[in-house]
Amino acid sequence: MADTLRRLTNTSSFSVLQDKLESWHKDYHVISCDQNLNRCCELIELTAKIQGQLFAILNLTAAEGGHYAGVDTLKMRLLPWLGTCFSMARPSVTEDTSLQLIQDSVEKDRRIRELSASHDSEVQKLDTQLCSTRLQLDHVRAELVDAQKDLDDTKSKSATTLLATEDEILQLKADLRSAHEQVEIYKRKLDALDDYERQIRLLRDEVSYLSTDKALLQERLVRSRSPSPLPRLSRSSSPMRSESPTRAQLTNSSRHARLVSRFSDLYAVERLEAQTLLRRYIADLEMVQKIIFIAVVESFKTAKLAYRQFKLRVRKTLSPSHFGPESLEDAAVDYIVRNLDLYDVQTSVNDVISAMNVNPRISFPPEVDFVLISALIRDVCRVAFAMQTLAPPLDLAFASDGELYNDSKYRRSYDSEFTAPLVMHHVWPALMDGDAVVVKGEAVTRRGALWSRSRSRSVSPVRSRSLSPSRSLAFNSKRSLSPERLTTSHL
Repeated sequence: MADTLRRLTNTSSFSVLQDKLESWHKDYHVISCDQNLNRCCELIELTAKIQGQLFAILNLTAAEGGHYAGVDTLKMRLLPWLGTCFSMARPSVTEDTSLQLIQDSVEKDRRIRELSASHDSEVQKLDTQLCSTRLQLDHVRAELVDAQKDLDDTKSKSATTLLATEDEILQLKADLRSAHEQVEIYKRKLDALDDYERQIRLLRDEVSYLSTDKALLQERLVRSRSPSPLPRLSRSSSPMRSESPTRAQLTNSSRHARLVSRFSDLYAVERLEAQTLLRRYIADLEMVQKIIFIAVVESFKTAKLAYRQFKLRVRKTLSPSHFGPESLEDAAVDYIVRNLDLYDVQTSVNDVISAMNVNPRISFPPEVDFVLISALIRDVCRVAFAMQTLAPPLDLAFASDGELYNDSKYRRSYDSEFTAPLVMHHVWPALMDGDAVVVKGEAVTRRGALWSRSRSRSVSPVRSRSLSPSRSLAFNSKRSLSPERLTTSHL
């Protein structure tokens, strides 16, 4: 035993074990897991060798002590230590618990192995997917390179095509300009053709009128040369005057229809345009409708006055040189029908605007003027002037706010109260041929019309405006009618 103990002491096994433990402790966080396990297994093997030598010494020592020596020590220390699996103190768990822990440890090891296997399979799958993705990426890169080549080829071809297209566009623009020029030329020719046709129609009417006059004069000449027991009638009492219709009488029905149609167009087109223009400055629709209605009424009044003055000047000019089967009145009307363009419509427009500026029933923003609707006033004045040449002349029906609604003269507006008997205000006047209604007007009917009318009259300001000097000078510089201009050359 002494020799065995001496060899164990000389080998310094515990010193070597301590050195290895210290070396492992230093390199534990540096080396890999496998190397740590190898170090641990090496220490276990070394510990097992030392324990084997110690057990050999224990056996020899017990043999040297005799048959009964050391029995108590072995019973008290070695056997309990071996029973507790080399543990110095008994664990606090039971044997069943220890077995359960062993089973749990085995189960955990199994799960760890399964997870490791699944992890390895997933890693393998990911590697496979990564390889396929790399292959697809290489394929896409190849396609991208091909697409870039195609794009470069397309760019080069497009540049050449663009140059050719620009030349074609320039050529097409030149052709378009020439086509527009040709269209303008054709339009001018068409306008000239329309003028020629109108002149031809006028000349044909003149020829028919002169042929009638010629036939009448020849008949009078034959009668004057032939002996007749009847006394010669004076020129003023000649029955032939009633049998020679003038141009105005011949075209009365056609002009009547045309002017009535034009009056309806004024209501449908020009009135709506003026209403839209006024609504930019006046939010009250009722005031806008009143302004348009009063403008139409004043235009008719001014045009009728201008017609009477115009006809007086024509009669005065034609009376010294007048002769023929028709009366002086018919000759004057016929002259006016032939020369409607001599009507100074701008003077009438200025008179209408002046009358509207002092009308107490309407108001207008101070920053604008009634010249804004001068186009509508001009068209109405022309139509009203031409209507005075008809036999009988057309005129507007008398209208006043608060009057009893007449269904034969007006139709109600869309915002009217259809059970109200009184007219609140008028939108468009009615056109009359004597006592007959030719074109119906439009009126707004509401209850309490008389009270609303009196209140509006009491609060409406009296406006006083005039046209700007520049517009007045520009309009007065246009052609106006004077007795000196009405010479026999116009007849």
